[in-house]
Amino acid sequence: QVQLVESGGGLVQAGGSLRLSCAASRSIFSISTMGWYRQAPGKQRELVADITSGGSTRYADSNKGRFTISRDNAKNTVYLQMNSLKPEDTAVYYCNASYTGVTYWGQGTQVTVSS
Repeated sequence: QVQLVESGGGLVQAGGSLRLSCAASRSIFSISTMGWYRQAPGKQRELVADITSGGSTRYADSNKGRFTISRDNAKNTVYLQMNSLKPEDTAVYYCNASYTGVTYWGQGTQVTVSS
């Protein structure tokens, strides 16, 4: 099993930055893919970005150039650096891990961007 704990959410003005962290309960060295998803009120959960164990990254088109995902295997942590935030980025952000064919989710962290 993998437990994921997100942190770093909060309230920020448009144009500001936040860095989200996702701490895993086990070594992430062997976790094939970790990622960030978000869900806004009344909308489906959507991919923000993910990163493989080899370091390959994938981003939603709406985030490219503004968000950066990274992983620190030594700290068992995945980060999402979010810059140039927009009100439409407001959502609950969830960490996700795919491990041995099972998908794990964190509890989510709220990000609110004011205009």
